[in-house]
Amino acid sequence: MYDDILLPVAPGSAANDAVPHARSLAEQYDATVHVVSAVDTPEYALSGAQVASLASRVEDGAERRVETVTSDLESSGVDVVGSVLHGEPLRVIEDAIDDAGVDLVVIPAHTRTGLQRVLLGSVTENLVRISPVPVVTVPMVDGEE
Repeated sequence: MYDDILLPVAPGSAANDAVPHARSLAEQYDATVHVVSAVDTPEYALSGAQVASLASRVEDGAERRVETVTSDLESSGVDVVGSVLHGEPLRVIEDAIDDAGVDLVVIPAHTRTGLQRVLLGSVTENLVRISPVPVVTVPMVDGEE
């Protein structure tokens, strides 16, 4: 039923409760998990040493996060592919769905409420609305990131 599962991870995050769910689904369906992290920094629009330094730190964090998650999944015997992609997170996820031909997305959903939810928005909420494939959302408490 599911051959390819997309698992977006945040660049600097140490927590993602969606990882065990992706692992379980991959094991159940003998699927490949595609771990992606979106790097969306102003480096491409602005210039200067501070901007380049920030962009470099974000990219390094994304690479470390993807490596950590892919290693974790590989140690469980799951086929996994990891990549760091540049761009706005929702667009990166949309493109990854098409490029990898995924059948399912497993993504964390924050439990923000009220003004914080209105101001910060949600990549997950927008993805659920536009995704051409099923999306499994896994609740995360904001303190975990």
